[in-house]
Amino acid sequence: MNLTSDRIRSIGWISVLMICGALTIALTLRVNAVKSQVRDAEKRTVWVQQDIDFLQTEFQTRSNQQALKQLNDLEFGYKAPGAGQYIEGERQLAALGTAAGPGAPEPIRYANAEKPVSPDTGSSLLAMVSPVTGATAAPAAPAEPAAKAPKGRDPERAELVRDAAALGKRLARIEVAEAGAQ
Repeated sequence: MNLTSDRIRSIGWISVLMICGALTIALTLRVNAVKSQVRDAEKRTVWVQQDIDFLQTEFQTRSNQQALKQLNDLEFGYKAPGAGQYIEGERQLAALGTAAGPGAPEPIRYANAEKPVSPDTGSSLLAMVSPVTGATAAPAAPAEPAAKAPKGRDPERAELVRDAAALGKRLARIEVAEAGAQ
C-alpha cells in the first residue's frame, strides 16, 4: 500500500472533521444540560418567591390581628361571650324585657286564626277581591280527569291533561335515579 501525500492529507482532514464533529456533539449535550439546570433553578426561584409572598401575607395578617387586639384592649374592651351570657329559652329572654315606658307605641300583633274551609270553593284561602270594584274572583274550574277527556280528538291534549292532574303526586314523590350499567 502506497500512501501518497494527497491520501495522507485527505485522511488528516477526515480525522480533523470527525474530531470537530465529536467535540460539537459533546458541547451541544453540555449546553443542553446547563439549560436544564437553569430552568430548574428558575422554577425553584419562582417557588421560593411564592413562599416568600405567602409568608409576607401571613406575617402582615398576624401583625394586623395583633394590632387589632391591642386596639380592642385599649379602646373598646370587647371580649368573647362567656357561657353565662347565653339564654336557655324563651322564658329567660322574656325575663330580660322591661315594661314599655309612657308614650311608647303599642307592639305589633299578628292574628293567626285559621279560616274554615269554604263549601263553595273547597279551599281555606281567602277569596281575591278587586280593590276597584270590590268583586271577588271566580274560583278556577276543576281540571277534567283523563277519563272525561274526549277521546280521539287530540291525544296530545289528553296526555297534557293527564300529566297536569298527576303533577302534585309527582312533585311529592322523590325518585332516586340509578346510574346505567357502564
